Amino acid sequence: MSILNIILTVLFIGLSLLLILIVLMQEGKGGGLGNAFGGMGGEAFGHGAGGINKFTTVLAGLLFVLAAALAFLNTTRL
Repeated sequence: MSILNIILTVLFIGLSLLLILIVLMQEGKGGGLGNAFGGMGGEAFGHGAGGINKFTTVLAGLLFVLAAALAFLNTTRL
């Protein structure tokens, strides 16, 4: 496994965990886990829901790009 593969895999795992955490912090229609931490998501990323939604979108996009890069690097050439 090349060093580039290792670096991208570590980034992929880190972004995956961060995305899971951010999604769990968001307020759902019924409050969900967003209120379990005292509304921490709103305070950490601004009071408007737009900020955390944009951050989630950017993280999801980065995760998609990393997944595509890892898939491209790991294809076997015949």
